[in-house]
Parts: sequence; C-alpha cells; structure tokens
Amino acid sequence: MAKNFILASGSPQRKLLLEQIDMVPSLIEPADIDETPKKNEKPTAYVKRMALEKAQNVAKKYPGKVVLACDTIIVAGSQIIQKAHSDEEQTRVMRLISGKAHKVLSAVCVISSHGKASVRLNSTRILMKKMSEQEIEDYVKSKEWVGAAGYKIEGKLAALVRKMIGSYSGVVGLPLFETRNLLLGAGIK
Repeated sequence: MAKNFILASGSPQRKLLLEQIDMVPSLIEPADIDETPKKNEKPTAYVKRMALEKAQNVAKKYPGKVVLACDTIIVAGSQIIQKAHSDEEQTRVMRLISGKAHKVLSAVCVISSHGKASVRLNSTRILMKKMSEQEIEDYVKSKEWVGAAGYKIEGKLAALVRKMIGSYSGVVGLPLFETRNLLLGAGIK
C-alpha cells in the first residue's frame, strides 16, 4: 500500500528496498541536480550534500509533501568512485578495489511536510578478494554494473566479497534502518 511520501530517485533498487519494508512511495520523482563534487570536498560531505540537494530539488515542486532522497557512493582511500561510462572505466574501478577494503557511503535525507530536512549517513566497509584478470573481465562483460556507482552488490559481484561490515541495504543503495526511522519521524507510518 502506498504511503504519502515522494521518492526523489528513479533507482529500481531503492523502490524494491522500500517495498521490502512496506514503505511504498505514492510518487516517484527523480531529482535533476549537478552531481559534480566540489573542489577538496570530502566523500562524507559530498554524499550528504547530494542526498540533501536531491530532496530539496524535488521538495520545491511539492511543497507540504514528505520527500525521501538518497545518495550512495564508493570510496577507495579518499577517492570517490563515480558511475563508470565504459568498459575501460569499469575495469579501472575493479582493479582499484581488487584485494582491498573500501567503503560504501549512503546518505539519506527526508524533508518533512513542514520543510525540515534530516540527513543520516550510513558507512559500510567491504573487503574484496584479489580478483584475477579473468574475474574482472567477466564482471565487466556482465554489464550488471551499468548505472551503479562501482558495482551492484546484489549480483555476480557478491561472490567476490570477502567481508562486509555494515548495512547490506545501504550498499544496494538505501540503508533501510536509517530510512525507516527518518520516514517514521516525518509521520509516515
């Protein structure tokens, strides 16, 4: 059953995650914002700003409505991994995370019907196995990474994750614990 809030994302994964906890949005309206990181912007500041700006972008169009937005990024060292647009870019991403730990940061923002924005950050640490060139090539050829920042954990790549400390749903794209609490706090039941 649809709840009275707007999801500021066109991500099919986020919609499915919300359905999993019976928090189905009454409307889906992807935000249209510039997602370029600012000079010297730290990854945590960037992902929180993206979630807030996405929520604000959609809330402007629907005053008085509850809006949910999220942004998820992969961070290797201090480098933000953006969505790859070619096989070559994705191959570089896979080599960068192969055999190493990296973080997945998901920021969630809910703007209440009164216009109050609340942002929560979820951080998950992932240790990947050292991937062979064949494993990297096979994953890139699968194309399941298209449209995702780095990879999709819910697919073939799951078999290459040695350890995960944090939120599986956050890695998929929407940390459900933080999301549910923010929506409940905004009066969505």
